[in-house]
Amino acid sequence: MTTDNRETSVQKPLHVVACIDGSHAAPAVCDYSAWASLRMGEPLMLLHVLDEEKYPARTDMTGSIGLGSREQLQEELVNLDQQRSKLALKQGHLLLDEAEQRVLAAGVEKPVKRQRHDELAGSLVELEPESRLFVMGLHGESSAAAGRHVGSQLETVIRSVHRPVFLVPDEFEAPKSAMLAFDGSPTAFRSIELLAGTPVFKGMPMHLVMVGSDTEEHQAQLKRAEEALAEQGMEIHLAIRQGDVEETLHAYQEEHDIDVLIMGAYGHSRIRRFLVGSTTTRMLETAKKPLVILR
Repeated sequence: MTTDNRETSVQKPLHVVACIDGSHAAPAVCDYSAWASLRMGEPLMLLHVLDEEKYPARTDMTGSIGLGSREQLQEELVNLDQQRSKLALKQGHLLLDEAEQRVLAAGVEKPVKRQRHDELAGSLVELEPESRLFVMGLHGESSAAAGRHVGSQLETVIRSVHRPVFLVPDEFEAPKSAMLAFDGSPTAFRSIELLAGTPVFKGMPMHLVMVGSDTEEHQAQLKRAEEALAEQGMEIHLAIRQGDVEETLHAYQEEHDIDVLIMGAYGHSRIRRFLVGSTTTRMLETAKKPLVILR
């Protein structure tokens, strides 16, 4: 009898990643992340990124002050920066501990805590191989400090990562319905496949909304999408509307009181241009409910 000692490859679990900071949205990020983790049956990672630009790991001030009598001042400034970084690191640990207690109370088992000293988009790109979904607040810590309505790093993250990004408001409300902005492109059907493969929206009313002309081709595309979602037990509603993308989608969402708007970066379509063009910020600013960007 022979024994095979070769290591078998075990696929690592993919996490729902909650991006935690010191903003007012942090508790809601925890709540929505816990909700998604439990719905998807995926483990939860709590992530805090210490901004390398604000808190550099090392401060190099060579040549910025000069020599002689100013050397002592330079040393004091370096020490001050180091103290600020240590305090920020400690605050990050406290934020993660509080987030852990919150998601444990929501029913999540064994959340993973992780802290990185980097910029957010780069950190998420590196974490993509072990992630299924990123959850972020629409209103981040840096945007609140600068008086902006939208997290300053959101657009960079949306353009950088290839996992779905779940953008959430400051208050949590368990989603009960969702709508997908659909344009009939091949990439749009890949988004349908992605939705069909995840249980996060299973059993919810799902509205497939196309912004464009009401043609037989568009109706056929919506029907194909509906058939692809049939096994998820969703109550599917199909709609074609004409008008400006942003205004039309938000108007439909308000009219039907839909909790989550799902959008994809679709090739070079109107929605693709809408997402990656100058109107991205406007769309994020006008979002009052959770928004999912599919990549």
